Amino acid sequence: MKSLTDPSQALSSGLAKIRTEFHVPDVFPADVMAAAEAAARRVPNQHADRTDMPFVTLDPATSTDLDQAFSIEASGGDLLLHYAIADVAWFVEDGDALDREAWTRGETLYLPDGKAGLYPPALAEAAASLLPDGPRPAVIFTVRVAEDGAVKLDGAERAIIQSRAKLAYDSVKASDVPAGFAEIARRMAANEERRGASRVDPPEQEVERLADGSFRLSFRPLLQSEQDNAALSLAANMAIGDAMLAHKTGLFRVMSGPDASKVQRLRNAAQALGLSWPASTSLRDYQRSLDPADPKQAALMLEIRRAGNGASYQPYQEGVVPWHEAMAATYAHATAPLRRLADRYVVRCTLAIANGQPVPQAVSDAFAGLPKVMGRADARASQINHAAIDLAEAVMLRGREGETFKAVVTDFVDHGVRVQLAGMPVVATVKASGLRQGDGLTLKLASADPDQRSIVFEPV
Repeated sequence: MKSLTDPSQALSSGLAKIRTEFHVPDVFPADVMAAAEAAARRVPNQHADRTDMPFVTLDPATSTDLDQAFSIEASGGDLLLHYAIADVAWFVEDGDALDREAWTRGETLYLPDGKAGLYPPALAEAAASLLPDGPRPAVIFTVRVAEDGAVKLDGAERAIIQSRAKLAYDSVKASDVPAGFAEIARRMAANEERRGASRVDPPEQEVERLADGSFRLSFRPLLQSEQDNAALSLAANMAIGDAMLAHKTGLFRVMSGPDASKVQRLRNAAQALGLSWPASTSLRDYQRSLDPADPKQAALMLEIRRAGNGASYQPYQEGVVPWHEAMAATYAHATAPLRRLADRYVVRCTLAIANGQPVPQAVSDAFAGLPKVMGRADARASQINHAAIDLAEAVMLRGREGETFKAVVTDFVDHGVRVQLAGMPVVATVKASGLRQGDGLTLKLASADPDQRSIVFEPV
């Protein structure tokens, strides 16, 4: 983890350039802002009163667009997860200005110096956000989590809720969350292992803005509170996926796994990194044993993620079971409607089928067009993230040309290798041959150009 010294404000100007290059919108059109202000005043009248239920939210400390709140209760040996999701569809109508703009954006875009929201702040950070400063409309999914981690959607309803607390990942205590929070995470993890799921969370390279306005570049593994919270979303999204599939409708998140040749390459990489991978152990089982705190194991985790085929969206097709290989399950995205366009339609679909109502035609029609829109939005978000990291690396190293750095080979790329610097959260490609994964080497910094978001190393 490194703080960036940037007296010339190259990072700030570089981020502005990224926003221009990738057409990141900085404001909403006037008609969209006006529509949001009007929608925010809409009084919920199709919602049950559930303000007596003890909901809380758990997010990054600075988040204000809160999609999810949760409450948990026991039901015999089962646990009932009451998962309240922001009722965005109450504020956004098919074909209105808010809806049209959301289809243009696809999802919220995050940069180190701010975000470009899917919806205007009047909704995303106020009227529709599940903040604790007043009652909010929501859709409550009740998910039954059995002792073995099996999940089932018990019901769904529109309701008014009142969040009791806005909890943060980095400060939450066990006493802050409902009883059963950690137990649901444990049950879901055990069920993943039984299913043979291969979902792993390697440390991510990220740029973070600090309270004093400076920036930090780091490799950051997920906190335990984040992993436990993700288990709640996983439970809901799996239960919703199963419910939609049973009713022969819906939009699913799908992903295929690496083929045999890629698995063999990963075995070779493990050997080069000095890691033991028994021939009798499958990729699914092996990667669940990897420790992201160990640099060599973390490097292999990143390689496994790169080897997999990317996830995408797929509408229901007769005779086809939508499958997410990393989850080893049928899976959907429904729990972030303030940040992802597709989730709003999955929520509406599930609310209908859970209450014996026909799925609105507008929702079914949307399922056909959403895969292309969401694919384009996901690709842009990924490009922006990579550009921000490249910029931060160049700012960090600028002025150190000619210095030497220790590094470790993590992967092979065209005409060279990918390396990670020792003691510094920087990943780079180097033109070199005759190396193996896991090899150490010394590099000289030839150039670091924030304007081009480029760093060049040469082997010593």
